[in-house]
Amino acid sequence: MKKVLAIAMLATVMSAPSMAAGDAAAGKAKAAVCAACHGVNGVAMIPGYPNLKGQNEQYLVSALKAYKNKQRTGGMAAVMQPQASMLSDTDIANVAAYFAQMK
Repeated sequence: MKKVLAIAMLATVMSAPSMAAGDAAAGKAKAAVCAACHGVNGVAMIPGYPNLKGQNEQYLVSALKAYKNKQRTGGMAAVMQPQASMLSDTDIANVAAYFAQMK
């Protein structure tokens, strides 16, 4: 019975969506360049530019990785692809954590 319970718990943990484990403090330094378009507080002052403040962390990770891998090609991709290409996966997780924790 203990083995069945252990296997069930392991299956539950492994099937859960992976969560980004970014460091918001480290992300703050990397996010400084984002302020030019997305605002110092993560609220864009330029119409048509998205607000990043309070955005879902996993969404930001996915979006930045898609820009980095040139899978996102519409809209502002010409601006975002070069920006994202300069970020490591750790940087992306940290920047995402930083904007997600803003309330």
